[in-house]
Amino acid sequence: MLVCAALLFALIAVGISAFQPVLVLGAPWGEFTLGGRWRGRLPMKVRAIPLFSLVLLLGFGTIILARAGFAVPLVQQHAQLLAWLVVGYCALGTIANAITPSKRERNLWFPVVLCMLVLSLFVATS
Repeated sequence: MLVCAALLFALIAVGISAFQPVLVLGAPWGEFTLGGRWRGRLPMKVRAIPLFSLVLLLGFGTIILARAGFAVPLVQQHAQLLAWLVVGYCALGTIANAITPSKRERNLWFPVVLCMLVLSLFVATS
């Protein structure tokens, strides 16, 4: 069960990661991110945020996989502590997506991030 939860978390993280470069390249999906503040394309000065999110998501997937026992030597020795950081980030993301003024962002990301919270919590406590 632990391996399934970690793999599902990583799969979701990779899926969301695919959304980030598209935003950077100018996809007109601003209302699905960052509180929906920008309709259409994100302004150039804001497009660094999705790149940062991309790096975080891939890192979080790596941490959760390492915590579940997948061979990621550099991360595995600290995976127990780092997994709790992922849980905390997912908890904050769940709250942020629950209260975002953008209905489209809330409808899309709240259930996804809530699922990631549950999965990361399961992995962290295992």
